[in-house]
Amino acid sequence: MTPELQILTINAVCMAVGYLGLYPGAAQRGLMALAMTDLVVSLIALLTAAVLFMGSGVAFSLILFEVNWFGFSLITLILMEAVLFPWFARRHGVWPGDDE
Repeated sequence: MTPELQILTINAVCMAVGYLGLYPGAAQRGLMALAMTDLVVSLIALLTAAVLFMGSGVAFSLILFEVNWFGFSLITLILMEAVLFPWFARRHGVWPGDDE
């Protein structure tokens, strides 16, 4: 498995656990609980990538340029969130700025 695919898999598994398991319950407790849960899930994804690639010197390709493990993990995590959060927010009636 390529290093890029390893990080994409880590991110996808963390997002699946979050959006399908943890976030619905957090959304019922409010937007702040949802944000804190998302922060923890994102940190777990970043820490997992760090354990695997920190100090390895592996370059990760983002098609137009190369980045280190942290940049690749963070950018791909943000892109996954950008796709998943609007779907989740509509489905669960949560949107930033809504009164809790």
